[in-house]
Amino acid sequence: MPEKLTKIELYIIAEVRKIREARGMSQMDLSLKLGKAVGFIGDIEAPSKKAKYNIKHLNEIAKIFDCSPKDFWPEKSI
Repeated sequence: MPEKLTKIELYIIAEVRKIREARGMSQMDLSLKLGKAVGFIGDIEAPSKKAKYNIKHLNEIAKIFDCSPKDFWPEKSI
């Protein structure tokens, strides 16, 4: 059985989603820009799945959004 996502993982997923939506980008568009399968971001953002981002993903997403990877992290520890 897969592990439950941690609070920090859930926070980062939510922040990436918030920025993605603010920029008018679909899950599929971001998946393809990352060179991943069309459902990659959908799997990460789906509460029923246990998929999550790794550091490389976050760095590549920051490049796509022209922001810092730090923008996905909370100011204080969770």
